[in-house]
Amino acid sequence: MDPDVTEPGPAEAPAPPGRLEDLYVRNAPGALRLAYFLTGNLELAEDLVQEAFVRVAGRFRHLRMPDAFDAYLRRTIVNLYTSQLRRTKLERAYVARHGSDPSVANEWGDPATRDELWQALHTLPERQRAAIVLRFYEDLSEHQSAEILGCSTGALNQLVVRGMATLRTQIGDDER
Repeated sequence: MDPDVTEPGPAEAPAPPGRLEDLYVRNAPGALRLAYFLTGNLELAEDLVQEAFVRVAGRFRHLRMPDAFDAYLRRTIVNLYTSQLRRTKLERAYVARHGSDPSVANEWGDPATRDELWQALHTLPERQRAAIVLRFYEDLSEHQSAEILGCSTGALNQLVVRGMATLRTQIGDDER
């Protein structure tokens, strides 16, 4: 067991109900121990305990049995831990599926060029900017982009042409 995880002392006198500080002092060591045994990681255990206290204390007035604060706290820690496991599983599955995909940052090359392009893009009128972002950054079809903007495909193409012309004059037409 980790030396930083303390054992609860002898039976302490019950705190007056409603005092958050007293509830924390009385329940934190056991809560931390539970979270540590679940996670095996002290930092993650501390985060779980803090989040559980925030959630349970925020609903303290609404608890059916305020004297059972420790039971509510333990249940909340376990629920937060299982949620964290699910989130980690989803993140790992995403990385396994998309981990070898080239990132957008790598496709753009020089960060200075990328910043210059983003600054120029933000000077465009809103509809031109939206048309360019939908067509080229989101990689949507003409039809999908026009539907989102609520215009015809011809109008969308005009927005893209005008926006690209403005970008070319601002940045220069040097194959960036």
